[in-house]
Amino acid sequence: MQRTLLSIILALAALTAGAKNILVNTPNTTLLLTAEQGKTVYVQYYGDRIEDASQVKNAQIGRTPAYPCFGYGKDFFNSFALSVVHSDGDLGTDLCYVGDTYNEKDGIHDWVITTKDSKHNFEVDLCYRTYDNCDVMEMWTVIRNGEKKPVTLEKFASAALPFRQGDVWVSHIHGKWATEGYLTEEPLNKGVFEVSDIACPKNAFLNRPNIMLSLDGKPSENSGRTVGAVLCWSGNFKMTVNTNFEKYHYLVCGINETGSRYTLGKGESFTTPALAMVYSNEGKGGVSRNYHRWARLDGKIHNGQALRKTLLNSWEGVYLNVSQDGMEKMMDGVQALGGELFVMDDGWFGGKYKRSVDNCALGDWVTDREKLPDGVPSLQKAAEERGLKWGIWIEPEMTNTLSELYEKHPDWVISNPGRDVVCGRGGTQLILDMSNPAVQDFVFKVVDDIMTETPETYYIKWDCNMEVYSVGSSYLSADKQSHLYVDYHRGLIKTLERIRAKYPDLVIQNCASGGGRINYGLMPYFDEFWTSDNTDAEQRLFIQWGTSMFFPTCAMAQHVSASPNHQTGRELPLKFRFDVAMTGRLGMEMKPSDLNEEEFKFAKNAFSTYKEIRPIVQQGDLYRILSPYEDNGFASEIIVAEDKSQAVFFAYKFRQYAKQQDWPIFRFDGLDPDAKYTLTELNRVESPEAWEGKTFTGRFLMNTGLELKLKGVYSSCVIRCTRQ
Repeated sequence: MQRTLLSIILALAALTAGAKNILVNTPNTTLLLTAEQGKTVYVQYYGDRIEDASQVKNAQIGRTPAYPCFGYGKDFFNSFALSVVHSDGDLGTDLCYVGDTYNEKDGIHDWVITTKDSKHNFEVDLCYRTYDNCDVMEMWTVIRNGEKKPVTLEKFASAALPFRQGDVWVSHIHGKWATEGYLTEEPLNKGVFEVSDIACPKNAFLNRPNIMLSLDGKPSENSGRTVGAVLCWSGNFKMTVNTNFEKYHYLVCGINETGSRYTLGKGESFTTPALAMVYSNEGKGGVSRNYHRWARLDGKIHNGQALRKTLLNSWEGVYLNVSQDGMEKMMDGVQALGGELFVMDDGWFGGKYKRSVDNCALGDWVTDREKLPDGVPSLQKAAEERGLKWGIWIEPEMTNTLSELYEKHPDWVISNPGRDVVCGRGGTQLILDMSNPAVQDFVFKVVDDIMTETPETYYIKWDCNMEVYSVGSSYLSADKQSHLYVDYHRGLIKTLERIRAKYPDLVIQNCASGGGRINYGLMPYFDEFWTSDNTDAEQRLFIQWGTSMFFPTCAMAQHVSASPNHQTGRELPLKFRFDVAMTGRLGMEMKPSDLNEEEFKFAKNAFSTYKEIRPIVQQGDLYRILSPYEDNGFASEIIVAEDKSQAVFFAYKFRQYAKQQDWPIFRFDGLDPDAKYTLTELNRVESPEAWEGKTFTGRFLMNTGLELKLKGVYSSCVIRCTRQ
């Protein structure tokens, strides 16, 4: 009787309470959700910040489910975020609003909206987070099984959002080895648009887990309503936009469910990765700058506010032919150039199997005493004596069939049980199973042993050169084999958290055959990423441009390499190579001894110049101006200090025609229009132009700009702007 009375009271309260408006706000944007007891939570609005939710209601703007579920109700349609097989076999889920909480601490705002299935003891928290310093809005879910038996998650996206149909375009990033980060832009047509990946452990080669939607037609850098979506996950992903509906494009993003159904036991929960959304009226550039600010200031990139050091990496200089004398000669070279860090790449290790070819010894992280008779500590000491920091290369998640590790632990590798092992690079490479706690301990120990033997190690290049070719785990039980794609990355992140707890100041580069792992799932544990194995400066213009859509300059490792370039055979002037590399973290990937006297002098001056402008380049706001993708042979961009007191402008010409068509005026975006700036050319090799040392208003430079005399193919110009 009491229970019946209580039910009636609660039902009456729900009827009289009506719908509640929940405004999830960033400084300039709002997501409006409406929630009513016992009913579906709906999205009603996402856009410019509003304070009065009644505007949306009065405008008769429609609504869509905040987290659409498969299998039950009138809101069940093709584009859903959650699909569950409940403990009784029921395929339908009906999530109803239960309550919500809001908390704020240190400029971070958190909303949690709790929903519960109308039939089962099954709950989903819809979680939202915003920041005071940017317009990034993170969205994720926490899924809890309170049923008496296990449930199976067939699909478990992080979030879903609607956008009104119109002339909407999508910008997405794709590529393959040596062409990572290429930008494609296309209109959203009827049907389903998808970018996805199942190449665990690398999820950023073919496609990357980030897109932009330009809501006002063809994408523009500086104008138009634009939405960014970034999935903060290091594993397999899927981002779809369904345009089959009458009014909406429906965006659903999350872990790729292919081969990844996940079983939750009674009382267990599953937290999906965050989907980081941005809305801006300032086009693609406005979205990018919000992501860059968020990444640098809120721990989405490790030590994002720290200035990155200039370095020389040994790889393209000697490849696997590491030697004590060779490493010390390269150190002498980078010291003379004014570099700050030397990194010894692959080829330094191996016991029974020697790493003189790339088909053996991964996992056997012992020094090859034939190559380095005095050991790695002697090289660390040699670097210290030259005033250099020391760094080293590892690939700790991998092994070879030709290794002592594999001979001892063949059960540690990822492979289909009962099938032949499928190998990768060199015909022998395999991936260690990071879902296995013993493997996690081993990978942690690889780093810990390095830091114990050479405690002054400043930098580690962490590589990852293989995808999963056969899906299976000797550690996971037969009924949980489909957990591998998720648990691999959970195990990896758990290991990285352990490393960071013990070595918070160690600089670690995220490398995966180049840019195969550029994602915000891993970057909280890495200081930078290797943008691409392709160091050809012309192609880097395209690769770096596309990568900058979502990632800041401080994290982009950009190296000057030899000419002819080792990947393309292209011959490029040293100035052009430096000018392209100076838009991120500057380094070199060659023997300094291969430079002639004039080139050496130029390189030394360029290193010195870069260190002067480093705070602007690595911590400033990026404005992309002339895109290399416009196919007219020019590109330009400017990086502006946060207080707009200084800026560095970069312009490039990389095509040559008998009679150049459409020669651009080079305009400078992002300056203070009412301030005056004096211009100074950096890395100059020709006689000064008329504007050298002259002063212009920011408004003039932004609206009128300069005529630059870029002579011949592969010419470039770097200009420092200093406010007076």
